[in-house]
Amino acid sequence: MNRRELIEGYETEIAYQKHMIENLGRWFSLFFTLASLGLVLLYFFRSNNIWLFSLGLILLILGVLAMLLFGYGIYRGRHNLQLVIDDFEAKLKAYH
Repeated sequence: MNRRELIEGYETEIAYQKHMIENLGRWFSLFFTLASLGLVLLYFFRSNNIWLFSLGLILLILGVLAMLLFGYGIYRGRHNLQLVIDDFEAKLKAYH
């Protein structure tokens, strides 16, 4: 493997991981919206309609749990991306 192939491979991997982190951010936003909708349903239907109140509670719980899951995925993804970048820099220094 020559230096050009090494650089192209790492650049491809870094771009892919950044794209996946962006995708996780989109999912996080979706579940934030879902949790917000659940909170609105809880607030407006707390004494009027038990079904909408229950739906709001379910949406809020699912949204918050999913936000925790995807937030952790984003955190770990950024950490792993930094590890790949550090490894890339170390290999470039060793290649010289």
